[in-house]
Amino acid sequence: MSATLHRLAGTSPSLDPMIDLVAEDMAAVNRVIVDRMRSEIPLIPELAGHLIAGGGKRLRPMLTLAGARLLGYGGTRHHLLAAAVEFIHTATLLHDDVVDGSDLRRGKRTANIIWGNPASVLVGDFLFSRSFELMVEGGSLRALEILSNASAVIAEGEVNQLTAVRRIDLGEERYLDIIGAKTAALFAAACRIAAVVADRGETEELALDSYGRNLGIAFQLVDDAIDYTSDSGTMGKDAGDDFREGKMTLPVILAYARGGEDERAFWRDAVSGRRAGDEEFAQAVALVRQTRAVDDTFARARHYGQLAIDSLALFPASAAKDSMIEAVEFAVARAY
Repeated sequence: MSATLHRLAGTSPSLDPMIDLVAEDMAAVNRVIVDRMRSEIPLIPELAGHLIAGGGKRLRPMLTLAGARLLGYGGTRHHLLAAAVEFIHTATLLHDDVVDGSDLRRGKRTANIIWGNPASVLVGDFLFSRSFELMVEGGSLRALEILSNASAVIAEGEVNQLTAVRRIDLGEERYLDIIGAKTAALFAAACRIAAVVADRGETEELALDSYGRNLGIAFQLVDDAIDYTSDSGTMGKDAGDDFREGKMTLPVILAYARGGEDERAFWRDAVSGRRAGDEEFAQAVALVRQTRAVDDTFARARHYGQLAIDSLALFPASAAKDSMIEAVEFAVARAY
């Protein structure tokens, strides 16, 4: 398994090259987002704006814009589709926070804590509806097909994860299915639609899909690992949330498989919710480190990151390609 990413010369990896590359396009996307959040019901833009303006890097719509730049597209249809991608992402976050009972998102109180669960769910539905309006206006049946399929896959992934909570017998294969659906599917679709708006063929579509999918898996693997290595200030959510919610993420799957009977008994109690306090979380952190479960999760993230970079091999060198490579490196480097 590969654990070494291609490196660009210079400083630590950053999203700055991609942000600079797509700045003009992103400004247009932001105008679409602000316009389509409007409603005669004041709570809708207030609640949606709380999350959309909450400090996220908007990586997914930026990937659509960077992919279009990679392919030399000079039109504006991708602005609508990139905004649709961001609305889909925001809607899923609103719903996720309700399902998980989360208190923090990007270091701020979640919408469900401020306005309540019913409002968060309904505004999430509003954003999903707006996203489909934007897909139709984008004028491509193929792009509509890709994004609507991704929305269904994300929902399936969330249900799959919900039914897997507190299941100590969850295996690595099902875990990868879950993150491939709930996280990687939107990354893949966001990238793939760039080939559609640029009128490229299946080869380019599949290459960008592979790039986004593998980047999404790497991104989620790092997220799941840093739940056991970081703090709320770094993560933008409470450290140990996954542990307390009984989620069988890869660090836990590996630590459980590698532990002795005493360690396995601890994990069974922890995942069931019988031992989920601060002291138990500290013990869980020690165990995932002791069994090298976190190190190996980061190694898997580097592997998928390399697969993402390799997927760009057919495209010629360009500033867009460099920024997309560095975006992968940035996603993985969040671990350090």
